[in-house]
Amino acid sequence: MQTTIKSPVSLEGIGLHTGRPVRVRLCPAAAEYGIWFRRTDIDPGQAMISAHWTSVVPSELCTMVMNDDGVSVSTTEHLMAAIAGTGLHNLLIEIDGPEVPILDGSSALFVRAILARGIRRLDRPVRAIEVLKRVEVTRGNAFAALQPAAGLEIDFRIDFADAAIGRQEKVLDMANGAFLHALCDARTFCRRAEVEAMRERGLALGGSLDNAVVIDGDRVLNPGGLRHADEAVRHKMLDALGDLALAGAPIIGRYIGDRAGHATTRALIEALMTTPEAYRIVECSRAQVARLPGAGVKRSDLPAAA
Repeated sequence: MQTTIKSPVSLEGIGLHTGRPVRVRLCPAAAEYGIWFRRTDIDPGQAMISAHWTSVVPSELCTMVMNDDGVSVSTTEHLMAAIAGTGLHNLLIEIDGPEVPILDGSSALFVRAILARGIRRLDRPVRAIEVLKRVEVTRGNAFAALQPAAGLEIDFRIDFADAAIGRQEKVLDMANGAFLHALCDARTFCRRAEVEAMRERGLALGGSLDNAVVIDGDRVLNPGGLRHADEAVRHKMLDALGDLALAGAPIIGRYIGDRAGHATTRALIEALMTTPEAYRIVECSRAQVARLPGAGVKRSDLPAAA
């Protein structure tokens, strides 16, 4: 069955790029509603923005969705990953600014808030996008592909010159709460030099060691160090799940990413959805629903530190 959150929940924080306070409220929605943002600081006639790949517009360092009136919400990826990872299909997200709060740089606080309210089942079947044929895209040195699989799997590789990151790779079947216990607390990361360059350009104004892992060569500058030895690749997988959630339905297939970022994953979704023979929309059986990322998740699936 489709799902929504049982009751509203609010979170407050700052925008990573604007550095401004922002409040987000997750509200229950009816079956077939989908996922929508509503800007509460905008005229109601222009405030609604669909969390869908067709609404994504180019944006540096994050994923941004925009409506036909030019009203946007950026840095959607961590919240969308939490929504997918807890198995929510219908949700209204009220937000009083142009950017989702960064919180601790991961999805963990969003996940904790959702599970604290609980998940309500709705009397409609879950429909998913089943990948039938491999599709792939390349953007510079970044590569991503989707190919058939029995559930959602993520296979990701990164390669950085910085010794504190280096080459990392990880493969996960996203069933059985894998997102919660393996990925949701992985924080966004960046190089110290990149932070300084972004701030000179008026970006990352809200960034700090409280909401990002900062790397300087072979050093991790955060006093507490890493949450996982391979936290960087885990966060890239988290981002990928959040961006895949914009497909409009859960994906049944294997995602392969090599140095892939938000733009590459968005291009991959477009490649899939514009290749009719590469996918089909299926009404999920119980067995298929059980293999989706949010099936049966519970608060005990969260890492102790999340």
